[in-house]
Amino acid sequence: MNRKDYKGEITTDFLENGEEVLLDFEKLRKVAESVDPVVPVAVQDVDSREVILVAYANETALKHTIKTGNATFWSTSRQQLWEKGLTSGDVLKMVDIRINCEQNSLLYLVNMVGRGSCHTKKEGGQTRFGCYYRSIKDGELEFVQDEPYI
Repeated sequence: MNRKDYKGEITTDFLENGEEVLLDFEKLRKVAESVDPVVPVAVQDVDSREVILVAYANETALKHTIKTGNATFWSTSRQQLWEKGLTSGDVLKMVDIRINCEQNSLLYLVNMVGRGSCHTKKEGGQTRFGCYYRSIKDGELEFVQDEPYI
């Protein structure tokens, strides 16, 4: 289950389309090393209330989101601003920005413009609705319904 203990080769395709659970328990350590301080952002489809992705925002990303009305994040892996949909066309239009009680995380309520929100694709090449398209069953990953549960 822990990615650092896995002995085989880990490719992007293996992680995104495989059936093996290889969680990155080191992710928050990597995030802590980010150039800019960030907060986690849960992103929810406003109609279905389904969580479609979790990302991070720094102050610049939050200001950009407010200014443009498009969900924008700080990519902790690329160390740069990431406006969702800028290249794919799968834009996340802001409906509301909520802040938690301790003011250390955000919730973006969005309308999806495009075919989905995940950067991965289904077998037919269509963008997945959200990033949570697999479930852990008996220690392995199983693909689940890729549509909102409305």
